Amino acid sequence: MKRIVLALALLATPALAQTDPRVARSIALREEWQWLTRDIAFPAGWDADGRHFHYRKTVAGGFAFVDVDAATRTKGAAFDAAAIAGALGTAMGRTIDPLRLPFEDFTFEDGRRAIAFSIDYEPWRCSLTDHVCARADTPGPRPRGFGVVRDLTVPALNVPHRSPDDAREALVVDDNLVVRAVGGGAEAWRSQDGSAGDFYDPETIAWSPDGKWIALYRVRPGYRRIVTRVVSSPAGQVQPKLAEQLYPKPGDAIDQERPVIFEAATGRRIDVDATLFPNPWQLGAIVWRKDARSFAFDYMQRGFQHAKVVAVDAATGAAHAAVSEDANTFVFNERRFAHDVKGEGRELIWASERDGWRHLYLIDARTGRITRQITTGKWVVRDIARVDDDARRIWFSASGATPGEDPYHKHWFRVDFDGRHLTRLTRGDETHEARFSPDGATFVDVHSRTDVPEVADLRDANDGHVIATLERGDVRALTAAGYRPPEPFVAKGRDGTTDIYGLVVRPRDYDPAKRYAVIENIYAGPHDSFVPKGYWPFGAFSGGDKAMGMQQIADLGFVVVMIDGMGTANRSKAFHDVAWKNLADSGFPDRIAWMKALAAKDAAIDLSRVGIYGGSAGGQSTLNALLFHPEFYKAGVAFAGCFDNRMDKVDWNEQWLGWPVDQSYLAASGVVHAGKLQGKLLLVVGEQDSNVDPASTMQVVDALVRADKDFELLVIPNGEHAAGRSTGPVAYGQRREYDFFLRALGGAR
Repeated sequence: MKRIVLALALLATPALAQTDPRVARSIALREEWQWLTRDIAFPAGWDADGRHFHYRKTVAGGFAFVDVDAATRTKGAAFDAAAIAGALGTAMGRTIDPLRLPFEDFTFEDGRRAIAFSIDYEPWRCSLTDHVCARADTPGPRPRGFGVVRDLTVPALNVPHRSPDDAREALVVDDNLVVRAVGGGAEAWRSQDGSAGDFYDPETIAWSPDGKWIALYRVRPGYRRIVTRVVSSPAGQVQPKLAEQLYPKPGDAIDQERPVIFEAATGRRIDVDATLFPNPWQLGAIVWRKDARSFAFDYMQRGFQHAKVVAVDAATGAAHAAVSEDANTFVFNERRFAHDVKGEGRELIWASERDGWRHLYLIDARTGRITRQITTGKWVVRDIARVDDDARRIWFSASGATPGEDPYHKHWFRVDFDGRHLTRLTRGDETHEARFSPDGATFVDVHSRTDVPEVADLRDANDGHVIATLERGDVRALTAAGYRPPEPFVAKGRDGTTDIYGLVVRPRDYDPAKRYAVIENIYAGPHDSFVPKGYWPFGAFSGGDKAMGMQQIADLGFVVVMIDGMGTANRSKAFHDVAWKNLADSGFPDRIAWMKALAAKDAAIDLSRVGIYGGSAGGQSTLNALLFHPEFYKAGVAFAGCFDNRMDKVDWNEQWLGWPVDQSYLAASGVVHAGKLQGKLLLVVGEQDSNVDPASTMQVVDALVRADKDFELLVIPNGEHAAGRSTGPVAYGQRREYDFFLRALGGAR
């Protein structure tokens, strides 16, 4: 108890109560600037029939949703924003500004008589006829902890699955598969071997197209790890309460799925030989081929080094690999892509990094062999938007395909299955976000660069020509107020040859005759790249709140930088592989080299005073900067860090550190290495963080106290994962962060 009191006592020291007046000005800057742009559009959403699309754009005082007739390009309001704001306000018990609705995108439902959207990850629905809003109560599938452990306290979505001829239905009763007459009629048969510890999952039932077979997964449940959090200050009551969350962690036993086939007429079971898919991380949805003779599913082996599409013969249960992907490091699970051409099981379009870059391949799915590599070169395929099986053509985005351009900028292309007729659909040294019409004939392209505001164009998907310019961002008022876009800077990385890209943000009153401490905004999660590439500086699109947040800190008298070092995504496989079993690296050798190159060109940069801040994986990197590179980094603010990867979610951590848990987890642990702390540290954690177990922060606190290290700690009651990073009117964590850096590093000198 004494150790915790000592740590928390740091909050009450007199120095913390003295807030520099520059802090209040910086915090207020966002509210002063964020409503000054006009006609900056965000990515579009299409109606299912392709007749209309809609998007959000900036207007005086906030945002508006615009609906566009795709044929005539006639624009109008997507809905009555004032009416929706009133209805939502009634449902939520608070006043809502029609220009600042609490959602950024939506979908039309019920023939455009309703809209659906999410607020704080909760589904909502508003009717557009009588303007009534409510939380959506549509039953969903059984929750899974990070996708791999079913929450067995929640009933499965056990809706009867009708046969193709509508005569029979399949469902699960008492953990066994049952087939009966449609509408709850006479039972034809049921399996007899299901149990609570080895059950048939009703959510995976898949009839063959001819109704002859039923395939589904049988599941042996994994370990139900529960993270329990104390809600110290619950709304509406005095006494604390507990919150529980299903939260599998690295090394935990996860659900084991295996496919089973039943003959629909007789109930005869056909087991599938699992030799091809041992120790699965997860099996994908069962998808039948058109001829009903076989089905396929995606497979990833636990440890993320072996992936396949497995095809199964229905009559025999014999399985073969339609395609395989193996890596000495990792196969990036989130970016796997497989497309069964015409659903016939003969050809697959497959994304692979086997030549060192992410490219597209045509696979003979009967043998698993490569028919041809469709795209090739020292560039990266990013998004696969559409595959036209009849035209044998693919539409995709890529980065790094144009020499001389920023290699992270996305452009859009089409290419034929045989690799011919590669056609670039977007141009200019900007990054492009595209949303294609359902028929693939056109797409809405929102393009920008950090110094070029967003423009929204409707383009032809065959050759990319602009059919109509929908919006052109106007930032004159923002520029007049003093906003200057971040400055791109490129320097060589640790190897002396690889270009490392980043941004520099300077104070608005920057004086080259002064000396400025440097603060790095870090997020080094290997699942993406993070330096903003688009213009919009205020929200999630085009780089998140990074540019605006960096400017707010810079105006305190700092130079603020952001860098994509090795170990992050969207470059070569070798660039990405630096992260494998090496999360302690965080690209620091590249980041340090980059900042030294910046200082060599700008004498105002003071590298004797370098700070760093980040949240989540960025929080882990922040602490590790102080632990492993104390000669360079002198102060850090770590928000909600996953400081010991054994304490964090199972999926993200096993993807980069592998399975089983080994020494690489300890090598990156801020708990294990806490005694190395030399610099100044502020830890910030939300008491109710459901993303990263908040005990991860408290274990660092314990290790630091045991090592007799000085540090500061801010625990935010009821705070979630973003606690302390709030941009709301109080912005308490923001103020504390700014105060900390001014005390720890000083400003301009």
